[in-house]
Amino acid sequence: MTFSLHGIGVSGGYAIGRAQLYSHARLEAPHYVLRPEHVDAEVARFAEAVETVRAELLALQTHIPGGAPPELSAFIEVHALILSDSMLSEAPKRRIREQRCNAEWALAQQTEALIAQFESIDDEYLRERRHDVRQVADKVLKALMGHPGNAPLRTADEGDSILVAHDLSPSDMVLFKRHTFAGFITDLGGATSHTAILARSLGLPSVMALHNARTLIQEGDWLIVDGVAGIVLVDPDPAILDEYRLLRNQWQLEQKKLRRLKTSPSVTLDGIAIDLNANIDLPTDVGPALNENVAGIGLFRSEFLFLNRDDLPGEEEQFEAYRGVVEGMGGRPVVIRTLDVGADKSVRWMADTSVNPALGLRAIRLCLAEPQIFLSQIRALYRASHYGPIRILLPMLASLAELDQALTLIGAARGSLRAQEIPFDEHTPIGGMIEVPAAALAAEWFARKLDFLSLGTNDLIQYTLAIDRTDDTVAHLYDPLHPAVLGLIDHTLSIGRKLDKPVSICGEMAGDPRLTRLLLGMGLTSFSMHPAHVLAVKQQVMRSHVGGLAPQARRLLRAGRPERIQELLEKLNA
Repeated sequence: MTFSLHGIGVSGGYAIGRAQLYSHARLEAPHYVLRPEHVDAEVARFAEAVETVRAELLALQTHIPGGAPPELSAFIEVHALILSDSMLSEAPKRRIREQRCNAEWALAQQTEALIAQFESIDDEYLRERRHDVRQVADKVLKALMGHPGNAPLRTADEGDSILVAHDLSPSDMVLFKRHTFAGFITDLGGATSHTAILARSLGLPSVMALHNARTLIQEGDWLIVDGVAGIVLVDPDPAILDEYRLLRNQWQLEQKKLRRLKTSPSVTLDGIAIDLNANIDLPTDVGPALNENVAGIGLFRSEFLFLNRDDLPGEEEQFEAYRGVVEGMGGRPVVIRTLDVGADKSVRWMADTSVNPALGLRAIRLCLAEPQIFLSQIRALYRASHYGPIRILLPMLASLAELDQALTLIGAARGSLRAQEIPFDEHTPIGGMIEVPAAALAAEWFARKLDFLSLGTNDLIQYTLAIDRTDDTVAHLYDPLHPAVLGLIDHTLSIGRKLDKPVSICGEMAGDPRLTRLLLGMGLTSFSMHPAHVLAVKQQVMRSHVGGLAPQARRLLRAGRPERIQELLEKLNA
């Protein structure tokens, strides 16, 4: 019987093949109380399990098959770092001693506490890291219970296979180089999970967040994976199979053509150069960005240094991280956003007292409330500027008073470095994120005091429309083409042209090829996006004539009605 499952298409394309079920069942952690004399032995048993998993990850790292994408090694390294974090490797030992419980239960309780912290984070990419924590903890749990590693996969006997799993970790992805799979689907995961990023780098059509695929699909079922629409068709009829075979062939041809654009300049038909930059979250993301030949890093979120730890990173630790990214980019500019955490991005060293986290003490507000944290980061950023072109980006500006305070502190940081005769680039540009409607409406006053502006469209849309995009009940109302949103973007771009100040977009809109021609017509010349989207956007850039798009974009901005906006967008993309 034919039926369909709907999830999130995390890697575009189409795959057809037989289902191959992957046994990755989670184990239930037992719970029992220890006698006092057995506590030390239980702590030692937990430590041994951690070392077993560490050795397993090291073995995977040293036996990655040739031709695997560089991201694979980086993500296995991330899992090794999570395993080494004291909150996973040491905190369960304290639970064992304090509660006199067995190691499995201590690990399970600590894992749930960590997962809860990650689930409270507003940033989608960082929130998805909870899956990495879960995957690493599951490996340790299996080692404790005598089930190390994963069930082996058989070799497909007939045609392509589609891997069907409840969840997959980056280390599981090594299997994709040892076995031939056309694509994969999972019950868990999201568009910004490490597994999704690897799927895109491998070019594997995949759909995640299907919830019940692993239980509803049987071994050997014919499957169609539509990574574009986020749909899985189970036991489709012959007519649907033929239709999707045609779509698959067309898609594969298009992807081959896209790879040819890697070294092509990003220039429109009327000779306008367009900067295509990458958004990154970790220093290890530099490799994938360079692999797409980006112009630079348009947004490096510095929060990774501050999360999942009990203490604050020192200036030296931050300096080394920022310098590594700058040197890794080999002279291409790197925009680094200052700390953007708060009650919505849980950090252990800050009290969570806000009743409305998204509107509470976060981003630049937190940095101004805790000037020593801000000064330490600014000093580290300026020190790194000696090793390559850095641009400092201030998040969530809403008032000129905030900007003036931030610039005063930045001046103080520069003065302290001069006094200590520490070298840095005196001309490091300072920019501001336009992600609050008030900042967009006051863009001219911000632009007069700053060197550049960056539109964070994810939050700008959320705050303009008063919609929590992580809330499934209202997520369908999240609309980048809402006239108010487009008006704020257009106003900011106009201010940039008027004052000759660069304006970029670093939200999801920048990486959506359906919106590229519209943004070009509105005057945008600097895009920043996930590296996986760069070539698709570049293709749109190279097919576009900005002079011809501008009048069409103006008409769309005046349209008002949603159906009219969609109609004009289709014409603009024709």
